[in-house]
Amino acid sequence: MPYPSKLNSETLVEAAWQMMEDEGVEAFSMHKLAAHFKVKTASLYRYYKKAELLRAVNAYTEAQLYEVISAALYTDQSPEDKIRQIAQDYRQFGLSHPTTYGLLYTNTIDELRPDFEEGVRGVMPFQQLMGKLSGEADSLKATRGILAIMHGFVMLELAGQLRREGSLDEAYEYTVEAYITGLRHL
Repeated sequence: MPYPSKLNSETLVEAAWQMMEDEGVEAFSMHKLAAHFKVKTASLYRYYKKAELLRAVNAYTEAQLYEVISAALYTDQSPEDKIRQIAQDYRQFGLSHPTTYGLLYTNTIDELRPDFEEGVRGVMPFQQLMGKLSGEADSLKATRGILAIMHGFVMLELAGQLRREGSLDEAYEYTVEAYITGLRHL
């Protein structure tokens, strides 16, 4: 029996990603994914075992995030404004995709992590931008710092840990601005 033309590695990843966003990682199963495509579960294993699929979903999430934050890199804005925009886009992505964002950045199983070298290639344009403020020699440290701020804020916000009064938008902008200002004065 020929495999349905709608079934390929890309459509499987996209459907698994959406199922996880809609129902949670815990509710996801290869059986549910097969039912979505109206095929037998065994048909999916032609493309992925479950762990391989989870890794592919993580890589897909990472690629989408890099695509979102990369848009600001190619504008005519100042480096500071590009960083501000990237910070906003990053936060919006994390808050809009809480399940797959969390899966990508909270798993501790190496086999589920996206390809390290692809991640480095994805973040390098951002690191080069950060180097315009920090200097090239400190660009990795500066990039790690801003990523920690962005990720930490998103994770705290997703976990409902920032519930005191005041605007979270203002708090985030304040923190990003303080970091940018600090880099300018080092």
